[in-house]
Amino acid sequence: MSDILNGVDRQLLFDTVDAVKADSGVAAFKFKVKNRWVDGAENRSTVDDYYGAHEELRYTPAFELVNDEPPKLLGRDSTPNPVEYVLHGLAGCLTTSMVYHAAAQGIEITSVETRFEGDLDLRGFLGLNENVRNGFDEIRVVFDIQGNFEHEVKQDLIAIAQRFSPVLDIVSNGVPVTCRLADAHRNPEATAA
Repeated sequence: MSDILNGVDRQLLFDTVDAVKADSGVAAFKFKVKNRWVDGAENRSTVDDYYGAHEELRYTPAFELVNDEPPKLLGRDSTPNPVEYVLHGLAGCLTTSMVYHAAAQGIEITSVETRFEGDLDLRGFLGLNENVRNGFDEIRVVFDIQGNFEHEVKQDLIAIAQRFSPVLDIVSNGVPVTCRLADAHRNPEATAA
């Protein structure tokens, strides 16, 4: 039997699980993004380093993510908007969670396709109605999973994706977010105001 299933090196996956069992510090990761506003709705994020498994690591080259808005939301329609990136993040995480856990269980998946829709009411963002939330009211996901297995296995795979997806946990349960002004000694422009 091959150690690669669903594009996942199962031996490395099991080695990672064993390493985390032996040292829970290996499981501690910190992901970072640096963002810069460009103009109007456009801003760019750079992803160049992260911390994981007891060490600082770098992406070479760094990744750049750009977001804009569609014309109806006063943007230039050059890239996805931030809430579409949230859907993309959720899509990637649900799929990866499903594929990795299926590989660990020896389940071969031949394809996964998903459709995501999120309902958002601008009255919250625009401050027109304090009873309307700023973000999505609901996100709906439809999975199309193919493989040589029964319908029940597909349902189990969807449940596994939901159970183990970090992004689903983030969007479903919320995460405390703290915002603060950069320290004046690190940002001289902050004292000029």
